[in-house]
Amino acid sequence: MPIHVLPQQVVSRIAAGEVVERSASVVKELVENALDAGASQITVEVRGSGVDVIRVLDNGHGIPPHEVDLAFQRYATSKISSTADLEGITTLGFRGEALPAMAAVAEVEMLTRHPGEEVGTYISLQEGETLQRRSRARPPGTTITIRHLFRGFPARLKFLKSRPTENGHTAAVVSHYALAFPGVQFNLYLEGRQALHTSGDDDLRQAALEVFDLEVSEALLEVEGESVRGLISPPSLTRSNRSHQSFFVNRRWVRNPVLSWALEDAYQGLLGTGRHPVAVLHLNIPPEDLDVNIHPAKAEVKFRDQRAVTSAIQEAVCKALGHIPVPRMEPAPSWMYRGTDRSMDRGLGQDVPGEGRQPALFAAQAGPTTGQAMTQVSTTAPSVLRPVGQVGNNYIVAEGPDGLYLIDQHTAHERILYERLMAQREKQTVEMQGLLEPLVMEMDRRQQSTLEYGGEALSTYGFTVEPFGEGSLLVRAVPAMLRGEGIKKALEEVLGSLERGGEAEWPRRIATSLACHGAVRAGQALSIEEMRELLRGLEGCNQPYICPHGRPVMLHFSSTNIDKQFGRR
Repeated sequence: MPIHVLPQQVVSRIAAGEVVERSASVVKELVENALDAGASQITVEVRGSGVDVIRVLDNGHGIPPHEVDLAFQRYATSKISSTADLEGITTLGFRGEALPAMAAVAEVEMLTRHPGEEVGTYISLQEGETLQRRSRARPPGTTITIRHLFRGFPARLKFLKSRPTENGHTAAVVSHYALAFPGVQFNLYLEGRQALHTSGDDDLRQAALEVFDLEVSEALLEVEGESVRGLISPPSLTRSNRSHQSFFVNRRWVRNPVLSWALEDAYQGLLGTGRHPVAVLHLNIPPEDLDVNIHPAKAEVKFRDQRAVTSAIQEAVCKALGHIPVPRMEPAPSWMYRGTDRSMDRGLGQDVPGEGRQPALFAAQAGPTTGQAMTQVSTTAPSVLRPVGQVGNNYIVAEGPDGLYLIDQHTAHERILYERLMAQREKQTVEMQGLLEPLVMEMDRRQQSTLEYGGEALSTYGFTVEPFGEGSLLVRAVPAMLRGEGIKKALEEVLGSLERGGEAEWPRRIATSLACHGAVRAGQALSIEEMRELLRGLEGCNQPYICPHGRPVMLHFSSTNIDKQFGRR
């Protein structure tokens, strides 16, 4: 095919694909426009996960009649006028691509009224072409309605996720901007049900209460730094993923793994493995020290001095936690930079490093130095292991047919419980226990949405739960392996794990979370008989060497290598 210039219609559709990925990206662009227009009240309505209808209403300053048609032309914007303006952008939008992109992939209606006009202006477009334009009554502000998103793009529709997942992305967008602009009243309706309401009283803690819940809001600590302010959780309040971490740069919601690393580095030694703090952090950076024009969806920013930014976060968070700031920060670990695009596509729910992977167990080679630890792992399950004792109440020392075995008691028990749960679920015989006194739990909006669609999956594992008023849940029965105070934390982690994966992954994620909470803990003293019982259970597992999270269960020190180290061979 010879080189040729693409038709304008094709160009428009290609450009639209960069800006409009899913219904949540439409909502994000429209909410940002409303905020740039000075709105103090914004209402978002979504039906059919946004494919059927998206409607955003605001009370901002609207658009004058003579500019309405221009607003749907590509690169038409009121935010910048020259390349020099790109060096100091203070608005959320600036490219003039959002409305034309939406008009290229959906039917669009706009009703807007500028305060200086007596009536509003209505316009409707399809495939970028104007169908109607007339005057219509409306209070000052703008209403934009998007219908039949991607109707002419079956390939794009095919890549959209389930309705709960797509609505979850939309809820995440609105929740983040409610935290970014606590002085703006937000209302979100998903499939006819109000999913979020914020008062808009300009109180960040109140916004956190409305987005999260009372327990979280009351526990959050104030962060006050020279360029950083916000709220963070104490070490006692954590989550199993980073979906409750929000970073705003000059009120722009950004997703930056280095910022997450800077936050969590300040909690060094205070968090358990796989636990993450809750955070709402606002960074105030001079616009000239930022580059916000590096991502099609404007979801990322580049800092002129990234080290200064991460140091400011760490210092402010350490101060809030009552720590002395660490004087020197190490570079972010490499996993922060791997798969960034993939993790961003998953929205707020981000993977915990290492989760879901199956790393090889490490096997060191024999070396010349006497006393060097030798580790080798066989590929078949050991049989007839005899427990000898414990090391640090964490590891079981056992003798086997060919040497010594060091077993992590927690991960070993996790593997046993995981395979037992999966087998029981398949046979529909999961053991459960009724609670003598039902447990009442408060839930935030995301947890409620997750429970609404994941409740049936939870029931197959022994949970009996039911709504208990607005924002509360009544737990009547739980899997038999859960006990006492761990029930609430376990259920929170299970819901968190469901937020991160599709429905096909739910059985594995639920079983993994439950096995972790039901397993013996590191630091727990075990009798010889308890060790023996655990080892017998491990011998019956299909994958005895790897826990459900992908961590090693045991190390094998062969008799041959032990003899070599003592000079017997």
